[in-house]
Amino acid sequence: MEGTLIFFYLLLGSVFILNGEARAPFACNPKCAGFRAFPFCQTRLPVSERVRDLIGRLTLQEKVKLLVDNAASVPRLGIQDYEWWSEALHGVSNVGPGTKFGGKFPGATSFPQVITTAASFNASLWEEIGRVVSDEARAMYNGGMGGLTYWSPNVNILRDPRWGRGQETPGEDPVVAGKYAASYVRGLQGTDGDRLKVAASCKHYTAYDLDNWSGVDRFHFNAQVTKQDMVDTYDVPFRECVMEGKVASVMCSYNQVNGIPTCADPKLLRNTIRGDWRLNGYIVSDCDSVGVFYSNQHYTSTPEEAAADAIKAGLDLDCGPFLGLHTENAIKKGLLTELDVNNALTNTLTVQMRLGMFDGPPSAQPYGHLGPADVCSPAHQELALEAARQGMVLLKNHGPTLPLSHIRHRTVAVIGPNSDVTVTMIGNYAGIACGYTTPLQGIGRYAKTIHQQGCANVGCNDDKQFGPAITAATQADATVLIMGLDQSIEAEFRDRGGLLLPGRQQELVSKVAAASKGPVVLVLMSGGPVDISFAKNDPRISAIVWAGYPGQAGGQAIADVLFGTTNPGGKLPMTWYPQEYLNNLPMTNMAMRSGPGYPGRTYRFYQGPVVYPFGYGLSYTHFVHTIADAPLEVVVPLDGHRRSNASNAGKAIRVTHARCNQLSLSVHVDVKNHGSKDGAHTLLVFSRPPAGQWAPRKQLVAFEKVHVPAGSQHRVSVHIHVCKFLSVVDRSGIRRIPLGDHKIHIGDARHSVSLKPETLGVIKS
Repeated sequence: MEGTLIFFYLLLGSVFILNGEARAPFACNPKCAGFRAFPFCQTRLPVSERVRDLIGRLTLQEKVKLLVDNAASVPRLGIQDYEWWSEALHGVSNVGPGTKFGGKFPGATSFPQVITTAASFNASLWEEIGRVVSDEARAMYNGGMGGLTYWSPNVNILRDPRWGRGQETPGEDPVVAGKYAASYVRGLQGTDGDRLKVAASCKHYTAYDLDNWSGVDRFHFNAQVTKQDMVDTYDVPFRECVMEGKVASVMCSYNQVNGIPTCADPKLLRNTIRGDWRLNGYIVSDCDSVGVFYSNQHYTSTPEEAAADAIKAGLDLDCGPFLGLHTENAIKKGLLTELDVNNALTNTLTVQMRLGMFDGPPSAQPYGHLGPADVCSPAHQELALEAARQGMVLLKNHGPTLPLSHIRHRTVAVIGPNSDVTVTMIGNYAGIACGYTTPLQGIGRYAKTIHQQGCANVGCNDDKQFGPAITAATQADATVLIMGLDQSIEAEFRDRGGLLLPGRQQELVSKVAAASKGPVVLVLMSGGPVDISFAKNDPRISAIVWAGYPGQAGGQAIADVLFGTTNPGGKLPMTWYPQEYLNNLPMTNMAMRSGPGYPGRTYRFYQGPVVYPFGYGLSYTHFVHTIADAPLEVVVPLDGHRRSNASNAGKAIRVTHARCNQLSLSVHVDVKNHGSKDGAHTLLVFSRPPAGQWAPRKQLVAFEKVHVPAGSQHRVSVHIHVCKFLSVVDRSGIRRIPLGDHKIHIGDARHSVSLKPETLGVIKS
């Protein structure tokens, strides 16, 4: 009987019904006594012992076949094949081959694209989305339709506004990106000690934010990055992801950094990620990255050298076939040892053990109860709607025009190529949504609509449909133009050439606005920023809303904001630059700081004109900040052997020389809602360090989301870790705490706090 069970188990593979279970065990099937007896199946043993036992039973040929994303089965040990590649950027996705939809799982909750969710500046929302996504991922795994290893989130910095994948990121600020990374990862992975609900992966390490621009693509690009910018900007989200989020994986990128492919650089992988940050997990390549640095970048002379360089640098898993094809020969040629392979497998197998994949049937494990009813549940879909509402950013509201009135605006002209879209709203790296509410449908729940697209698509190459759109605007009480971008304009491997609206969209907007009988509202869908200076300055366009890519319920969220059911509270997570910003500014220049003839990148270093600044966003009410309590001085304690030299410490103290653990600056802020509407307010706390060549012009050091009812006041306590957030990075890549006056900015409120070394004073309040 056992032999029959084993044959049945192997024949049907990873998805089948065995004795009433929706999914058979990946390994250690309790119905097969021979497998059950292996030490690596004994849950009472430490994971490290179980992994060591399993590796000791594998042949070299079997080991090599486990180095790739479509890891082969090991029938003699009762281990199934496994596809490592699944995606969950903003919902369970079928982009990777590890997850598919169908049967009892026709779709999954599709949340707003990350750039939109980032605009909420709500860390608890980010974590809750992660928790819901992992519920659905586990349910699909239990049902045999998905994996447990998800290569999300993307936490690269949105350095250049043209980047096609900027939509996938939390924006341009390292602190926000780091907080997003840690929060979303905690939601995905759970908080059950060392056990993982699913295994997340922060990508793409590092200095990756160019896909295909002006003849330069990511497969050939060598990013020249200073030590200062690496530590100060590019590393920050990944460090937070690993050290605060405890992520189970990091993905290295296609590009080179300073002449070395990231997936072959031991300084990045072995020294930084695993050494300095202490990654408890595995490092995976972006798909075919090892093959890319051999075939496209010609970094090594032979494929065996490429395989050896990657594994010795610290790569544990190859998304692609390369390591499976060339590792054994690399060992035969003496370029690599079997011990190197064992070390890589230790990291991947440990993660699988932590996921419970060697613990028997999924149904008997902590998340075994999750099933089809836990995917696209009403509560999950409501959260997708709430996330979209929180991500809406009100950019202009003259009059005010918004919210629209049920009484005065009974008929609304809904115009534009994005006015009745579905998949556009979920952006890229999405799955199949549970269902959609388009903007037209959402607005139709509040008013009678007259619908005209105006353009056949966002490319808007002609004016053939302009006439009916203009006519519609003359007949309605209000006009809502829903314009912007989609994946045909910005996407993976598709960077933009400029920042203006595509084709003749601007012309359509202006002509409709000129003809409209009632107020005109412009709603933009996009991932990256758009130069809409014309609309900002056009008095006939009285309101502008940025919706990003708002997910499956985006149309409802847009309508809720337009008609005042929702008071918008989102803030821009990136700077909106004018088109002129791009003049003589190649995407290939990775420098963050400005210099002669170079404007600098992001609000931290760029000081020129903007369309809308980072952190901008209006509300239907009016909030006022007052700093109620904050210290005037903070003493920076030094390591014992440094104290005697404190008086000669200079203008900055190395972070490694300070006792940083509990060194925090507390600021208490009163937020008063002076308006007539309840509202959620984003408290953005900036610091302007003492002037110096290292310092950014200002930097975000904390943010909080607070709900304040109309006419009431709420006190918010903000705790700023001095070493982490009030430090700057010098040209050698050394993080230092500048001494002297740090200017704290919270809206219109200002406060100055002086940082001094230990021997020069005490804390004063």
